[in-house]
Amino acid sequence: MHTPRPRTTRRVAALPLLVAAALAAAALPAGAAATPAAAAPAAAPPASGSGTDHAVDDPFTSERTSWFRQDRFGMFIHFGAYSNLEGEYTRPDGTVCRDAEWIKRQCNIPDEEYEKQAATFNPADFDAEAVVGAAKDAGMRYIVITSKHHDGYAMWPTKVNSWNLRDHSAFDKRRDIMAELKKAAKKAGIKLGFYYSIWDWHDPDFADPATFPQYEKRMYAQLKELVDNYDPALLWFDGEWATDRPHNPWTAQDGERLETYLRGLDPDLVVNNRVGKRRVTDGDYGTPEQEIPGAPVDGQLWESCMTLNGHWGYARYDENWKSSASLVRNLLSTASRSGNYLLNVGPDARGRVPEPSVQRLGEMGDWLRTAGQGNAVYGAGFGGLVEQPDWGFVSRKGDKLYAAVTTWPAAGGSLHLKARTDIEVTGARVLGSDQQVTVTEAGDGYDLTPAGSATNDAATVIELTADPGPTAAPGGGTGLKQEVYDNPALTGTPKVTRTDADINHSWKYTGSPAKNIPADGFSVRWTGSVEPRRSETYTLTTVSDDNVRVWLDGKLVIDNWTPHNTSVDKAQVDLEAGTRHSLKVEYAEQTGDAHMKLLWSSPGQDQQIIPQQQLYPN
Repeated sequence: MHTPRPRTTRRVAALPLLVAAALAAAALPAGAAATPAAAAPAAAPPASGSGTDHAVDDPFTSERTSWFRQDRFGMFIHFGAYSNLEGEYTRPDGTVCRDAEWIKRQCNIPDEEYEKQAATFNPADFDAEAVVGAAKDAGMRYIVITSKHHDGYAMWPTKVNSWNLRDHSAFDKRRDIMAELKKAAKKAGIKLGFYYSIWDWHDPDFADPATFPQYEKRMYAQLKELVDNYDPALLWFDGEWATDRPHNPWTAQDGERLETYLRGLDPDLVVNNRVGKRRVTDGDYGTPEQEIPGAPVDGQLWESCMTLNGHWGYARYDENWKSSASLVRNLLSTASRSGNYLLNVGPDARGRVPEPSVQRLGEMGDWLRTAGQGNAVYGAGFGGLVEQPDWGFVSRKGDKLYAAVTTWPAAGGSLHLKARTDIEVTGARVLGSDQQVTVTEAGDGYDLTPAGSATNDAATVIELTADPGPTAAPGGGTGLKQEVYDNPALTGTPKVTRTDADINHSWKYTGSPAKNIPADGFSVRWTGSVEPRRSETYTLTTVSDDNVRVWLDGKLVIDNWTPHNTSVDKAQVDLEAGTRHSLKVEYAEQTGDAHMKLLWSSPGQDQQIIPQQQLYPN
C-alpha cells in the first residue's frame, strides 16, 4: 500500500491471448530461481472482439456482491518479507532509514541485501486462529491479506518461482499461512480475500515493455494458484499506477485482459478497481485510501482502506495509534455513505499482531455488539431520506434510520434532522437506554430531543422508524429499444435493432454491441420510457466513454457530446410514480475504451443501474 502519489446474465468473454499458451516460468535471478513451469489455465479462451460486453452484472444489486455490500467491515493485513525488518534498515555507514512495506525501495536496499534478510524471515508465531479471532472479535466480516506486495515476495508456496515464504525464508517449509488463514476464516464464517501487487520490484522482466509479457504470464499463473488453491471471495489489486524505480508499464488494456481472465477463473469474484487504472469503470468497487468520501461514490461501490497507526506494514517505532472512538466513527461514516471500511493490521517479524491493534479492534467489536448498535453498520447504507447532520452520521436499513450521535445535546437540547423527501418518523429510541426521545416536526425536518445522557463516548445510536411514503410495486418493463450504428454519428440505417434490458455496458477496448459492429467507431440510441416506483427528485447518472446525451420528457438533461475519457455526468429530474416518462439516450464510441451505463438514485431509492422492469421500449 501507500500510493506514492497523494445480470449475472452477461458473461464475460476472453481469456487473454497471452495466456492461451502454457504459462512457463522464465528464469529469475539469485534468490528467485524458477521452479517447475506453471500449468496453463484449464479453461479454453472464449471468443473475444466484436460483440463482447464485459459488464457481468450491476454490482449495486447483484447476488455476487451482496455479501460485500452487507458486511461493511473488514480486516486488511500487510505482511511480507519487509515485516522482517520491522520498519528499520541500518545502512553500511550506520545510519538508520525508516519505512515499512516500502522499505526496500525507499531506503535503497540493494537486491542482494534484501534477499539476504528475507532468507532469515521466520514468522513462526503467526497464529491464523488468533488473527481470525481478533477480526471476529472486532465485528469484521472479511479479511484481505497481502499475498504479494511490491517487493514481489509471495506469501504462499507458489510454484512459479522461489521468491516466496516457503523457499526463501527460515520459516517451517511444511506450513502454509494462507491455507491456515483460509481454514480458520472458513470455520469462523469470515470471507477471505487476497491483495496482489501488479507492480513488482523483483521480477527482472517487469520493467521492460519487451519482456513484460513474460512477467504477465507468471502473474497470471500465480493468480490462478491463489484462486484454485484458496478460493478467495475477493481480489484486491494495487500497483497499477505509472511510476519508476522500476518503470511500471501497466496499461488499461492490461487491466481489461486481467479482469476478463479472473472472471473466467471464478465468475463470483469481487475485484477492486486497481485491477485496471483505478477508474469508475474498472473492477467492482473503488478504493479511496486513508480518506472517507463526503458522499456515496457516483457509479461504483467503494471501500475505504485505513491504517490503525501511521503505517501499513509493521514499524516498531510507530505508536501513533488511533483511538477506538475515532475508529468507530470512521466505520459509521463509511456505512452512512454506503461504503465499506477495511482497517489494517501489520504483524511483526514473528507474525504477531501488535497488542494495541488487538485492543482497539476488541473495543470496536464491543461497541458493535452493544444494544444492537451494529445495525447502524451491517446491511445499512446511505441515510438518503435525510441529510447527513453535523452532530453525527445517519445510515438506513429498510424502514429504520440509525442516527449515530457523536455530539450529544445538552440537557433539554435537540438534534435536528433535515428531510430530503416527505417522510414520517413514527418512533424513536436510544439503543442501550430506556430514555424517551421526543420527535417534533420542525421546519424542514424533525427535532429529536432525548431525555437522558449519551450511552458511550464513541457514538450513541438513536433508532428511528421512518415511513418514506408509498412505493409502487415493481413494473413489468422489458427494457428500451436499442439501435446500433456502425459509425459514431448515429447516421444511416441501424445495423442492429433490438430491446436492451438495461443500459449497463462495458465494451472496453476489444468489445462492441454486436459481432457486425467494430470495436471503434460506433454509436447507439436507446428510446422508450422510464417509470419510477416513487415520486421524488431523482439523480440520473451516466458513466460513459466517449460521448453521451440524455433526454427526459423531451428535455436534454445530460449533454456531454464532446469526446471524453471515462466521465460521470449527473442530472436532477422529477419523476412521478405510475407515470412513464419518455427517455432517449444517445452514445458514441470514437476510439479506445467504450463504456455506457445509466443509473438512478433518489432519497428513497439506492443508487443502481435503472432496472429492466422499470424500462419500456414503447
